[in-house]
Amino acid sequence: MQEIRVFDGEKLRASLFNAQAERLFVTFRQRVAVAGEFEDRGPVRNMTQHGYAHLHIQCRKNDWYVNSETQALSRSLKELAGRYRDAAAMGFSMGGYGALRFSAALNLQRLIAVSPQYTIAQGAVPHDRRRKEAAAFDEALGDLIRYGRHGLQGVVLFDPFRKMDLSHALYIQAVFPDLQLCRLSCGGHPASQVIREGGSFWDLQSMLHTGPLTAARVVGLHRERRRRSPTYWQRLARVARQRGRPQLGAAADAWLERLAAEQEKGQ
Repeated sequence: MQEIRVFDGEKLRASLFNAQAERLFVTFRQRVAVAGEFEDRGPVRNMTQHGYAHLHIQCRKNDWYVNSETQALSRSLKELAGRYRDAAAMGFSMGGYGALRFSAALNLQRLIAVSPQYTIAQGAVPHDRRRKEAAAFDEALGDLIRYGRHGLQGVVLFDPFRKMDLSHALYIQAVFPDLQLCRLSCGGHPASQVIREGGSFWDLQSMLHTGPLTAARVVGLHRERRRRSPTYWQRLARVARQRGRPQLGAAADAWLERLAAEQEKGQ
């Protein structure tokens, strides 16, 4: 499938696939361990096969899409989005922030944001000192209140046992009140890990296409998948002991052993 570069800067890039479709699906590159190069990325065929163009946006460095090319990219996205009758997006962590930051430019209607940040500006979210990029972050240019589409609908997935992810989710909902919060216990960061481990990720992604995109449906999918997820039971055992619930921790360990035995028997 042909890639069309709709923005090709030194710091930001936007690649479009299946451009002739009537609806637009947007993804954002999440933070990477080793930054400095753009990635080669093909289309999300689960969406292009269902009548969506796919736009993938990435930053060369982990600068959270906020740099000297941000405004130029916003103008390009606004022009592009006008060609489509509908736009939906999905983003993880830094990618979730990017989706929120450009939601007005893209005229996003629906969003799945997985463990997104509200901002990395120093001191903006109390006690959050996780990002070394924060010192160079332009808080005004990255302001979600100014640049976000506040009628945006969708869901914010997060693990409530990760304190900072909970804080960011609450800040985001204050600005985007139509986004529903999905508390996916022991989901990790990003919070979709149990859903991905338990089966096809398309079951979550397809909610942007088929609907309904609701917190209840996402939480239900997480609960369904966690039964067979070693990651879930490992994290539950750890959290239970940290919170003084040794019996729950022991029960989680027992279930984990059962899963391991079933897997070995199946082999």
